[in-house]
Amino acid sequence: MKRVTGTYEKTTTAGEEVRAFIPYPLPPKRPALQMDSSMLEAQRAAEASLAHLAMAGEMVPSVDWLVYAFVRKEAVLSSQIEGTQATLEDLLTYEATSRGEAPSGSDVDEVCNYLSALSYAQSQLRRPKGLPLSIRLLNQTHRRLMAGRPGKDVRPGEVRRSQNWVGGTRPGNAIFVPPPPHALGDALAAFERAMHAKDRVPPLIRCALLHAQFETIHPYLDGNGRVGRLLITLLLERWGLLADPLLYLSLFFKRHREEYYRLLSAIRTDGDWEGWVAFFLEGVRVTADETTATVRDLFALVSSDRAATLAHPATTVTAARLFEELPQHPIVTVAGVTEFLGATKPTVGKAIGALVDAGILVETTGRRRDRVFSYAAYLDLLREGTEFDTT
Repeated sequence: MKRVTGTYEKTTTAGEEVRAFIPYPLPPKRPALQMDSSMLEAQRAAEASLAHLAMAGEMVPSVDWLVYAFVRKEAVLSSQIEGTQATLEDLLTYEATSRGEAPSGSDVDEVCNYLSALSYAQSQLRRPKGLPLSIRLLNQTHRRLMAGRPGKDVRPGEVRRSQNWVGGTRPGNAIFVPPPPHALGDALAAFERAMHAKDRVPPLIRCALLHAQFETIHPYLDGNGRVGRLLITLLLERWGLLADPLLYLSLFFKRHREEYYRLLSAIRTDGDWEGWVAFFLEGVRVTADETTATVRDLFALVSSDRAATLAHPATTVTAARLFEELPQHPIVTVAGVTEFLGATKPTVGKAIGALVDAGILVETTGRRRDRVFSYAAYLDLLREGTEFDTT
């Protein structure tokens, strides 16, 4: 029989009567989620790919430079899904050249907010006395994500008190209308219970269910998609599926955006939780495999370039030190390197010159002053999927 996943309630918003969807609590019932051999095999394949990614992360000298790279790539991609135009180079160049805050309301500012929100949430979960995985934690994360956004209706960190809708130009032609405000308390309480439920559903499948449920509840006036994708990262780490935050699904969702939204909608219209879970598990497997390949390529590149740096006759001790910092500072300036290496400007200038001569760094501005240098080969490997199609 066809599964019913929630109820509809007629409500009026912006002068139009609409049918708002209120989801039933997790896990799916009547019938229960069909965890057949196909789904369980997909779950095992996804977990195996996560294990391979974890092993790949262990082979690099420092997992911190992988985390640095992939967190920033995710921040850019997750923000791009919501319409921002900032690229990975925009973010890294801003971090390398700016001494103040990004302009409030700018695209780079939104990406920086994502980094701040993710860092905050992870630090809370890792601290013995930090906030647990909870709606309160998500609210505080949302507060940082939306900080500085223009407009009085954004309400950073607050569950919405008015009706919203998804898609369309007005409520009457919306693709989807989430629960009305008065239903959010019960819906979010049930969601929080589901995050901590002790059941037989494997963690990756639970993660799939929770992400979709959060998107259906849509508790904020803005930023729901980013918080929902961020939630996946928090769940994977909290449940021990990855010791380090190396997996992010925004690139997979971006590549398959129409399918992503179609399957989320099918949960509500057709009760098809199974189709969504299959898509999510495939996303984990594919993304983990691709990330593992990227880790290996980055490691091979850095190892090769390290040898080239050390063999170059112009290499100084400072140049060798700078090379080791490039994975966490792939775009640099003389002023920035002077600060994080604690060396003099003439010494840093000589070190950067040696890395340019060795073919490691490339000057990107063409200026004589305030020049910017890029570890171009490294960024070429990392930027895949973050570019905009200008054709």
